Amino acid sequence: MKKIMGLCLFGVILGGLFCWWLTEKWMADGLEPKADGTNDYAIVLGAKVKQDRPSLSLLYRMEAALAYAEAYPHVTLIVSGGQGADEPMSEAEAMRQFLTDNGIAEERLIIEDRSTSTYENLLFSKELLPSTVDSVTIITSDFHLARARKLAARLEIQTDGVAAKTPQVVEEKLKMRERLALVKTYIVGK
Repeated sequence: MKKIMGLCLFGVILGGLFCWWLTEKWMADGLEPKADGTNDYAIVLGAKVKQDRPSLSLLYRMEAALAYAEAYPHVTLIVSGGQGADEPMSEAEAMRQFLTDNGIAEERLIIEDRSTSTYENLLFSKELLPSTVDSVTIITSDFHLARARKLAARLEIQTDGVAAKTPQVVEEKLKMRERLALVKTYIVGK
């Protein structure tokens, strides 16, 4: 009996290590290819808006979007994110305000403010794209790119990516949650 229990424990540990390695590989693979201005549209994925300011995750995504928009002035940005019950405004509106306050013309922005998940961010943003567009840039946190790009592929959208940095204070927590979400996405599809 002890031998069987030992083998079961070894199997669980081995399986856990394999899942850890696999999700780490998926997250690393999601960073490529890096965006180079080839796509005319970029989807900026939202994150939490606090009562008095954007979360650090959202701030870093907005900063990455601003830098990308400045580097590639032909790109139109879809800012995507709805409003949670505890948020003072939609994530899309917070991004719109930040980008226009920092010199990005309103005409370069498309607002998608209905989504409540990464899947909906991409689905609803796809509805706002011209029908001829089948490839976009996704701008989101580095750890989040792999899942966002996998979901986009399921929606038949080709992608490259811009990786925003992840706040160090929550990096391990967010990566752990993302590992579970990645496994769910690969199994369930959303």
